[in-house]
Amino acid sequence: QVQLVESGGGLVQAGGSLRLSCAASGGTFSTYAMGWFRQAPGTERKFVGYISASGGMTSYADSVKGRFTISRDNAKNTVYLQMNSLKPEDTADYYCAARRPFSSSYLSIVNYAYWGQGTQVTVPS
Repeated sequence: QVQLVESGGGLVQAGGSLRLSCAASGGTFSTYAMGWFRQAPGTERKFVGYISASGGMTSYADSVKGRFTISRDNAKNTVYLQMNSLKPEDTADYYCAARRPFSSSYLSIVNYAYWGQGTQVTVPS
């Protein structure tokens, strides 16, 4: 069982930056690929980005490519989401998740076994 706790959300003006953290406990963090998802009010949860277990591979949604960066520190059992050039449309609750081993597409929420409680990011228009 893996527990995930996000932090770092808040209110930031358009064009600003935030770094979200996701701290893991209760499992072998370095064996899990990790994803970030977000959910705006009244919408479904959507893929933001992905990082492989080793950190050697990352992938991003088109909407955040070039602005967001995912990294991880396996020694600290933590994955990060650096968000730059924030826009009002980035406003959402952000969730980290640990991917099920040997699952298929990392884009799908059904392939993630463990989820954090979320952290809110607000970018006023």
